[in-house]
Amino acid sequence: MNYPAFFDQAPAITVHDGLAEFLGACSDGMITYRYLDAVRLAGHSCPTVAGAYLLTRRALNLLYPEQVPERGAIQVRFAAPLDEGVTGVIGSVVSLVTGAAGLGGFKGIGHDFRRQNLMYFSCALEGEVRFDRLDTGSSVMLSMRMNRVEPDPRTGPLLRKILSGEAGLQERGEFAELWQERVRRILIDHADDPELILHNQA
Repeated sequence: MNYPAFFDQAPAITVHDGLAEFLGACSDGMITYRYLDAVRLAGHSCPTVAGAYLLTRRALNLLYPEQVPERGAIQVRFAAPLDEGVTGVIGSVVSLVTGAAGLGGFKGIGHDFRRQNLMYFSCALEGEVRFDRLDTGSSVMLSMRMNRVEPDPRTGPLLRKILSGEAGLQERGEFAELWQERVRRILIDHADDPELILHNQA
């Protein structure tokens, strides 16, 4: 897969997954996710996918300070409905890293490793997304502010030309480069920007 070099420069997220360890997928249960994993899941790279990745990373850093996060031990609630805007895309990326899932999630083995019913939508929240640790009950609420990193002003006109069928190969290439440059700035320049991923009171 040929992809922009900055994908590999984005911060990685390492978690422990007890189910993966139990079933022998990895002997120590340690899994490291990278931005490329989120891209493969979504099928594309955009500000929403990048924001969802950083949102999840910040939630885990806040919930597990100085600890390795436990995948499958976190409940996630969204204020928006699943089918509203880009909520479903964000939920998919969050689910990838945290293991939290809705009705279609893994039901567990005995009383352990359940992932089903750990993700909910259309919840009454002050922020956009709430993450809760199942073991301690600690929680964080976060919101994404992707307009913190504005697109290049050339992006809009180029997109309109592409959608109208008027753009040539050079203009399509320029649009793709500008699009990914914004994603790069989000992931690299603003990876730890508290104004990009806002920490609300849970």
